[in-house]
Amino acid sequence: MQPLADQILVYAATLPEGTAFRAKELLHLGTRAGIDQALARLERCSSIVRISRGLYFRQVSGRYGPRTAPPSKVLTSLANATGETIAEHGAAAANAFGLTTQIPVRSIYLTSGRTRTVNVGGQSVELRHAREWELLLPNQAAGDALRVLSWAGKPRAKETISTLKGKLAPEDQQNLLNLRGRLPTWVAQEVSSFARG
Repeated sequence: MQPLADQILVYAATLPEGTAFRAKELLHLGTRAGIDQALARLERCSSIVRISRGLYFRQVSGRYGPRTAPPSKVLTSLANATGETIAEHGAAAANAFGLTTQIPVRSIYLTSGRTRTVNVGGQSVELRHAREWELLLPNQAAGDALRVLSWAGKPRAKETISTLKGKLAPEDQQNLLNLRGRLPTWVAQEVSSFARG
């Protein structure tokens, strides 16, 4: 019979890259105490990475040795596993839209969960608790535009929205217009400019 640690690695290998798995998902392989010990051993030898308590993902074997999946994939998996909403921070979205040439030094994401730092293969990723409206439409251009507006703030909102007009597709502009009722007044006023053309 295969050792428990090897069975865990076989199970993890069946999952898509960057997919998190919980210790509880492995109960078909053995007792909870045995699984916890095997996971701790696998983590020490860097075969798997612990994201948070009881939540892991496997290292991917690459051309130059083991590597971690991109943080965006891991965080998507974390969101699916925990049920929280996780979205890119406004500064990173502003850079992606070409509104700024500054590249954020630290990886920061917004979350509906608590503020914390998670380790993703040696890289610290900060998860900051955000207001509900800042997390609308995660992984969509319209949602990223909202986070850019939040990051830019009220004083720069007018210039930011005029720049975003040329960068958002008509359907993304319509998605923003549809959300006005859920947005703070100052954001809803700026987003209303999409209706005026």
